[in-house]
Order: sequence, then C-alpha cells, then structure tokens
Amino acid sequence: MTTKFKFEARDAAGKVVKGSVTARTQADVVADLRRRNLQPIEVTKSSGLLALFGGGGKDSKRGRAKRSSCRKGELEVFTRQLATMLGAGIPMLEALEILAEQAENPGFAFCLDRVVSDIRSGSDLSRALECHKAIFSHIYVSMIRAGEASGQLDNILTRLAEYLEASARLRGEIKSAMTYPVVSLFLVVAIASFLMIVIVPSFKSVFESLEVELPALTVLIMDIAFFMRDFWYLMFGAMVGAFFALKAVCKTPKGAYVRDSFILRLPVFGVLFKKVALSRFARTFSTLIKSGVPILGAMEIVSDTSGNLVISNVVDGARDSVRNGDSLSDPFADSTIFPPMVVKMMSIGERSGALDTLLEKIAEFYDQQVEAEVKGLTALIEPILISVMGVIVGGIVLAVFLPIFKLQEKLAGG
Repeated sequence: MTTKFKFEARDAAGKVVKGSVTARTQADVVADLRRRNLQPIEVTKSSGLLALFGGGGKDSKRGRAKRSSCRKGELEVFTRQLATMLGAGIPMLEALEILAEQAENPGFAFCLDRVVSDIRSGSDLSRALECHKAIFSHIYVSMIRAGEASGQLDNILTRLAEYLEASARLRGEIKSAMTYPVVSLFLVVAIASFLMIVIVPSFKSVFESLEVELPALTVLIMDIAFFMRDFWYLMFGAMVGAFFALKAVCKTPKGAYVRDSFILRLPVFGVLFKKVALSRFARTFSTLIKSGVPILGAMEIVSDTSGNLVISNVVDGARDSVRNGDSLSDPFADSTIFPPMVVKMMSIGERSGALDTLLEKIAEFYDQQVEAEVKGLTALIEPILISVMGVIVGGIVLAVFLPIFKLQEKLAGG
C-alpha cells in the first residue's frame, strides 16, 4: 500500500526544494531523495501528520523544539564527549544517540536527533552536520570531513574540542576586558546627563537673583544644559540615526574594511584587538593543517573566519601566492598587520614542514599576550575613567559655584 508524501529538501547548492512523491514508507521517500542528491529536511504525509527528521523523539523536550539551537558552551562539551566516546570504542551512531538523549537544551536535542536520523539513513557525519550551519561552523564541518577521510575522527574531534575551548577562553578574556570600560562609560554618561538635564537648569533662578555677570564657563554649561533639556529627543534621534547609518555603511565591503582597519588602529584597544586577531588566525590555521585539511582549503576557511577584513585580504593574497607556486610567507611580510616575528616563524615552518607546530606556538604566545594586555588595560582604564568623571562632574560643579564666588568678590569690594 502506497501513501502520498510531501517533502522539503535541500539540493547540492543549498537551495530548498519542495514537492510530493508516492511511496510505501517514509524511509523509502528518504532513500529516493538521497538518490536524487537531495538532503531531506522534512516529510509530511498527505493526512497532515508531520515527520520532522530527528524531531519526532519520544522525549517531550524534543516536541517543544521547532528548530536547532545551541547554548553557550554546549558545543564544546558535546565535541569533547563525542571524542571521548569514539576513543573508547563506542560506535559513532550509538554515541550520538546517547548524547542526543542526554542533551538538556531542546533545540540542541532536536539538532542531534536530526543528525542521528540522517546518519541512520546513510549520510556521513560531516554532511549531517552541514545541514545545521547555525551550530556547526564551516571550520567544524571541514575538520570532521578531514577526520572521516583520514580515519582519525576521534583525534580530530579532540583537536576540535581544544580549539573550541581555547576560542571560548579568548572570547571570555575579551568580554572581561570590555565589560568594565563599557559599564563605567555608561555610568559616566548617565550621571553627567542627569546633572545637565535635571540639576543645572534648576539654578537659573538662583543665578538671576544674584545680579552678577555670569562667567563664560557658567554660561556655556547653562546653554548646553537647556539645550539637552529642551531638545533631548533631537539628540536621541541623531544618535539612533547615526547608529543605523554607520551600521548600513559597515555592511558594504568598503565600509567593513574601513571599520576593521580603524579597529586595529584604535588607541589603547587597537593593540589588544590586533593580538586577538593574530591569535585567532594562528590557532585556526594550525588546527586545520594539523587535522589534514589541504592548505588552500584551510586558508579559505581562515579567511572566512578571521573576523577582520584586513587580515582576510592578506590571507587571500597568500592563498593566491601558494596557488601560483610562490612562497606562503611573502604576502604576510608585505603586510603591516603581521609582525616580523610571526612572518619569520611562518617562513621557518614552511621550509621545515612544521608550519602547524609553529602556528600553534604563535597562537599560544598571543594568548599569553592577550591575557597580559587585558590585565594591563583594566589597570589603565580605571584611573582614566575616574579622571574623565572628575573633569566632567568637577566642571559642572565649578560652573555652578563660580557665580557665587563672583558675588562674594562683589560684596567684598562693595
């Protein structure tokens, strides 16, 4: 007995294809789609009963999830656990089923259920993961594919877990470095705005009753305060408009390049961001090469995941150099972003065949540099922000008291 099914699948180009087919079972539909080089997303019986791949588990938490999602730290733990289980000799499908059952996040459980279903239907792990780009990045899938080709998937997963954990640690250091100045700056702006909008205008009647000529600083502060009080909506609208305009400009290739170049040249923070970018470049490149990804493919992934267009352009130039049979390190030497020490180590690694090892050493070096830079910035930013706060609040207070001092001088002289 045959049944009519409606299906939704993804072709080799990533385009979603919809249609209907008559088959005996859902498994027959899946097999037919795979023979046509289509990756099934969902199959619906004509009766309306929906069969989502991997979404129909018995556990109620899967029923609540409608899409794949991943919480912070969840992917690192999953990768480490999968590497450990495969290293212990547990079959991959069984390991994935265990991890899917243990997943506490419904969205991640939904994702793993779909991966298990795809593998059970004959798909490779890399192809199954590739359908969930929001969770499994290009570098993740490429390393899994390299592990499948080399037969060392457990070792590749271990390297991948180490890479993800190191990247998460680096992000945490950056977050800790940025949190304090951002919160402090917000407080400075909030306090200054409160003084200017609420407190300073209330002194107008007091100054008028003094019958003295107001000092230039007081006049300036009063004018700014009344402008902020009367036209706050214009200021707010201008800031919002400037934010969205800047965001639109940064979406263009030229605007994004200018933004990334400006970030690397920022005072104080530019050095930190540059070291973070170099650490990320070296660690990603090292991990991919060590995992067996071909160097041209590795450089393409490094370019896509660098997070900075300036570095991405340098990597693209180096990739073209390698493709043409030239040296890998020469384009990096011509760049002002990569320090001579990094270029020299890459050149040595290229000649000795130990490029992955030296890149890993570079990543470790810059990780230590970033940690030291974060501590130094925290110690430097605190007195700077206190000084800025003192100048702003002190200037407002001085502007308020100057007329009173002037009145005292007038009375003393009179």
